[in-house]
Amino acid sequence: MKLLIYGAGVIGCLYAALFSKAGYNTTIYARGKRLESLEKEGLLYWNGDEIHSANVTIINKLHKNDTYDYIFLTVRENQLHQALVELKDNNSPNIVTMVNSLEKYAIWEELCGKGRIIPAFPGAGGSFEGNVLNAALTPWIVQPTTFAEISGKNTKRLQKLADIFRESKIPYQIVKDMHAWQLCHLAMVIPIADAYYEADDPKNAGKNFKLMSKTAKRMKRNYRILHRIGYTLSPKKMNLFRLVPDSILSIALSIIFQSNFGNMFMYQHSMKAQDEMRELHQQFYRYIKKQKSEYKKMELVMKKLI
Repeated sequence: MKLLIYGAGVIGCLYAALFSKAGYNTTIYARGKRLESLEKEGLLYWNGDEIHSANVTIINKLHKNDTYDYIFLTVRENQLHQALVELKDNNSPNIVTMVNSLEKYAIWEELCGKGRIIPAFPGAGGSFEGNVLNAALTPWIVQPTTFAEISGKNTKRLQKLADIFRESKIPYQIVKDMHAWQLCHLAMVIPIADAYYEADDPKNAGKNFKLMSKTAKRMKRNYRILHRIGYTLSPKKMNLFRLVPDSILSIALSIIFQSNFGNMFMYQHSMKAQDEMRELHQQFYRYIKKQKSEYKKMELVMKKLI
């Protein structure tokens, strides 16, 4: 089984290290400064108190006949189109798009070819300390690696992908509607990122209870709107965000923001990907506004029919 990680950031390098540790033939496609460090020192990562080196191949070009069983696309949303265009002429059959986006999957298929996309999202976070990766997977109960077929069907290639994650000890889940899952994910992470950006001291945003209260209300509003306009919240535990009292959610957010978990999986990504998160903010609320408008029109039509 040959795997390619397209994108050598924190997420891509962590999955590459885990795949290679499980015995998979793993290649990383890298560019720029990361390419230089990987070619010079290899993929170094913290494992407990020790630094390990992953058994991976590093490339800086991808040719048409470089065929992989799965390509894991671990780039930022604003780099996605360029990556898909480059992959169009490559012969690899499966592209796992581990990207935050609300864009229609049909647009992605137009760029790289129909039937190749497996929409997904990683469950991980961390950073590089110099050239050494310090990252971890999020606990299964919080956010496993999530993926689906665009059609919602459970296919053989999904099961093979699940096998790869299982053997690599990566928590995962298969869902029916990846678009709905992405919406629910953004309904949570956008208010979190906004809190950091609005805080005078982002590192200590969790100590600002007024800001935590504001963040809690934004989350609840987002989930209530999604539920009202007909989306099944995915996973089901997301219903807690729309049902739990504001005061309890505010306290919970304050604790999480100040925890090591919050620092690794929330703060670091939000602060390093501000351009991406601000763009996703615009996309999400624009999408919600449009869906609310269409839902109201549908309600009016139904009332007239009744």
